[in-house]
Amino acid sequence: KSFVEKTDRNDFFSWLDKNRQKTEFIVHIGARTDTAENDKRVFDRLNLGYSKQVWTYCVKYDIPLIYASSAATYGMGEFGFDDNHDIIKKLIPLNLYGESKNDFDKWVLEQDAVPPFWAGFKFFNVYGPNEYHKNRMASVVFHTYNQIKETGKMKLFRSHNINYKDGEQRRDFIYVKDIMDVLFYFMNHKKDSGIFNLGTGTSRTFFELAASVFTAMGKKNVFDFIDTPADIRDNYQYFTEARMSKLRTAGYSHEFTTLESGIKEYIMDYLSYIKYS
Repeated sequence: KSFVEKTDRNDFFSWLDKNRQKTEFIVHIGARTDTAENDKRVFDRLNLGYSKQVWTYCVKYDIPLIYASSAATYGMGEFGFDDNHDIIKKLIPLNLYGESKNDFDKWVLEQDAVPPFWAGFKFFNVYGPNEYHKNRMASVVFHTYNQIKETGKMKLFRSHNINYKDGEQRRDFIYVKDIMDVLFYFMNHKKDSGIFNLGTGTSRTFFELAASVFTAMGKKNVFDFIDTPADIRDNYQYFTEARMSKLRTAGYSHEFTTLESGIKEYIMDYLSYIKYS
């Protein structure tokens, strides 16, 4: 990667004081994303307090802002997966990560002082190039590819919910290139400030995902099932599916990449060569 300039997050605000005249837009997508992290102070500092400071500076210097929320805010989906602002205060996230993201969403909606344009995006299950550094928090596609490459098979979580069979837990998986396309659309149009879902609108099973990886690698399906790790079992989302009508109403009309097409490109053009885009 080549960068015009890099600055540590702790120095960013002093950097912004000096460079505010040249700053046209801020895209704030960094966060502590470990869903198994149990130290609330970490999330309060990095996901809530820091994000509030970014918002405050965008207001101060009249800079448009995009920030990353998360589908983890929806918890078990008791209130559905609708990005209507009215339900945000009711949501019950399943872990501290989800809580921190929802706490910031709630705080944002209480603010009278706002940037000239702002948008928060509830990212659903993102996969695609450049996640090599994410370790345990990398996508299921990334882990599936590496497991198959190393062992010839894939271990899927058993279901601990009577409503779902093993491997049939469902998530809304979205290709990272679609994420970027949406963000650029909002950067260029700067309309309809608010909090939006960012998924495909279609849930798929983990079995379907893994089968697509086997196909892209030219291998036969071989599965094992293992218990969901104890540290996430009680707070595990069995179903997510973004309602996308709000994004469409805002004018974004491009079709999202199918799971099969996204996985094929990701494996053939990136994972097979450990290539960055």
